[in-house]
Amino acid sequence: MCRQCFSLVSTRHSQRRRRRLLWSFIICGSSDDLAAAGTVVVSQMKMGEIEDGEVDHIAADIQGQKCALVCETLHGTTNDKDYGPLMSVVFKNPVCKVYRFQTVDSKWMLVREQMGESTLSFTIPKQLITLHIQEDSRRIQELKDLGELSPHWDNLRREVITRYDQVIRSYQETLEELDKLTGPSFKPSCSKAQRYLEFIPINLHTQRMRVTCPRRTDAFYDIITVGAPAAHFQGFKSGGLQRLLTRYESEKKSYSTAYQCIYYSPEQTARARDVLGNLSELQPLISSLADRLLQAAQQRSADALRDTLKSLAEKTEQFVHALKDELVKSALLALHAARPGYVSKTQTQTQNQTPLHLRPQTPSHPGQMGPQPDAVVCNNVDGAQTPTKEEPPAAAPLERQNSIPHHKEYDEEEWDRVWANVAKCLNSVIAVVDKLQGQDNNNQESAPDQALADVITSHNPTGEWREQLSPLVASLKECVAEVGDRAQKSMTFVLLQEVVCSIPQGLFLQQRRDVVFSQALSSLACGFVMRLYAGLEDKGFLQQLHLVGLVAQFESLLSTYSEEIGMLEDMETGISDLHRVTFRITEAKSDDPSDLQPVVSGRRDHYTVEVPLPRQSFQIIPPELREGKPLQVYPVLFNVGINEQQTIAERFGDISLQERINQRNFEILDGYFKTLSAKVPSECLPCFQTQMDVKELLETLGQNVVTKKRKNVEILWLAGTICRRLNGIRFTSCKSAKDRTSMSVTLEQCALLRDEHQLNKDYFIRALDCMRREGCRIENVQKNIKCRKYAFNILQLMAFPKCYRPPEGTYGKVDS
Repeated sequence: MCRQCFSLVSTRHSQRRRRRLLWSFIICGSSDDLAAAGTVVVSQMKMGEIEDGEVDHIAADIQGQKCALVCETLHGTTNDKDYGPLMSVVFKNPVCKVYRFQTVDSKWMLVREQMGESTLSFTIPKQLITLHIQEDSRRIQELKDLGELSPHWDNLRREVITRYDQVIRSYQETLEELDKLTGPSFKPSCSKAQRYLEFIPINLHTQRMRVTCPRRTDAFYDIITVGAPAAHFQGFKSGGLQRLLTRYESEKKSYSTAYQCIYYSPEQTARARDVLGNLSELQPLISSLADRLLQAAQQRSADALRDTLKSLAEKTEQFVHALKDELVKSALLALHAARPGYVSKTQTQTQNQTPLHLRPQTPSHPGQMGPQPDAVVCNNVDGAQTPTKEEPPAAAPLERQNSIPHHKEYDEEEWDRVWANVAKCLNSVIAVVDKLQGQDNNNQESAPDQALADVITSHNPTGEWREQLSPLVASLKECVAEVGDRAQKSMTFVLLQEVVCSIPQGLFLQQRRDVVFSQALSSLACGFVMRLYAGLEDKGFLQQLHLVGLVAQFESLLSTYSEEIGMLEDMETGISDLHRVTFRITEAKSDDPSDLQPVVSGRRDHYTVEVPLPRQSFQIIPPELREGKPLQVYPVLFNVGINEQQTIAERFGDISLQERINQRNFEILDGYFKTLSAKVPSECLPCFQTQMDVKELLETLGQNVVTKKRKNVEILWLAGTICRRLNGIRFTSCKSAKDRTSMSVTLEQCALLRDEHQLNKDYFIRALDCMRREGCRIENVQKNIKCRKYAFNILQLMAFPKCYRPPEGTYGKVDS
């Protein structure tokens, strides 16, 4: 890409009360070759002041077209307020274009358009891949920790571990290749199908338009542009994630019968993951708090003892509540049935008769496990009977049952006793702490009830605090460890059966989902960081951020025809999965750029993105944000296809996918607005010139969503307007974020100039064509395909809505 620089020559005309700046454009080819490309004369005056009744038209004569481009640069500066020190940590290689347009009252506005890359295009996917490797490695260890299983289940476990090993090796190879990359901070559209780049979002860029005009303070408008999050390397012959997951769930029941395992519904497996997540979070926290309690006792610090005990009690109660689940109880029973000892017992007890665990059971008491209609019987058979991949599910000898089996060898009440012991141990610790504090205050309270009195009197009340607490705290930690171990094994067994029922399709779908989610999260993190940096001094925005959260509105221009259906199905799932993400604002260790990069943590069912701020910025945000409160983001997706393929889909195909997506996400957006209205004062939201309020806009959007109208792009305009009114984060996507996306972004920018800054209607088309011909978006095309042509032909454009058509000479047949 050529590098452009400018030499500035200043001359003064005192008699005409104005100054003229002469910008000489010099295009630098090689180091030995300089060629002048032309001259643009810029009139510099007070904004909005027309001198001597004369109107200057700022124009560059480029290929015979009049354009209001004032100047351009392909390199940002450290003094650029849109790319200052904080922004430059995450956003790189800015491209800037400046225009001047006339307003309806013959004043002038200055418009600065700036586009940049984001380092998050690569740093977020690499962190996610590392987390996936760690999570799958833990899963393998958990499977090994299940202990001895019957030959049938042991063979299945080995197969699952082998599959996980393959996924881990694949992710490690991808990570190694990504670590080797240097150069630009974005993936060009021509690389969208490369294997080692499949986790990287396509052509992710930030776009900011800053407007300076008379009688108004500066305003800026941000859009994140990115190619549709989709698994391009894996292809779309069988559809995208939404269709593949639906088919997978319907087929999983038949595979569960073939593999002789219990079928668990998606809700049950999600609960199993939640339990494992709570275990991994709460168990070490309880152990740490218990140690801190003993330390406070040793120091005889009453305040520290009280505060630590309060935290310990809260976390222990959460721990007990998380495990008080019928799924844990039933999974323990199923795991018991998979032990080798159980097989030998049942084989000797049930010769020549139906096995006990295949008989329908009636609970003998209210505490017994209830029926689970989606369960399939787990039968311990010889390892040689494990079905091979070639055996169809229909060959399975087992019939499905309506409940998980009950076994007389297993004491179902034992689990209730085990986790109840945790609560008893906690009560004992609380009683002793209360007693010690009472003694310390020389204000002995009346004797507690007999149960607690027995506990207290068993210890020397006059001894050291730590000595009295130590045995009780040790008992609490032992009980928590025992409960955690049993619950972890039971939930691991649930997830084992889920994977067994889906080999190899389930892990393939998980990999596809990882790829799509990585692209979606990278885009969201980029948008969140940009919005946060822009709003650090906006008290209303910060209040909204911690009270409710932000809406992230994704605009998609994909068609519902051919491969783009699969892309849209991938994108729908990827955007929906973003609801599993929360953000936290932290204080950076230093101002070093490496310490200001966002950090991702968590597991597949929940991720947290920590956004570090320099100390000076961190100190000015509200206390709720400084304390690390999780911040919610509400992702919504609206899609309207605009190309010739959408014409075919609307006339001869099926657009139900688009209709369902728009209807579902309208409901999410409407729900977000109701929550926001109830919790956040309207004064916290930004002010716009357009009179229609958000409620009216939502009503109009709802009507358009259900209206049968071809290429109803008003849905996109309304959704984008509502997003800006709600302080949201705007995204625009198509297949590669290069051609259709450029048409949409430039149209939105000119519409904002018209509606919010009184752009003269005679200048609207000129401004639109100028941005498309000479603006940042044509530079984006150049960066992606090394050619300044949008990838359209005249026949395709005939199917486009008129406002999405580029000017003559800017499009042609090119590789995209």
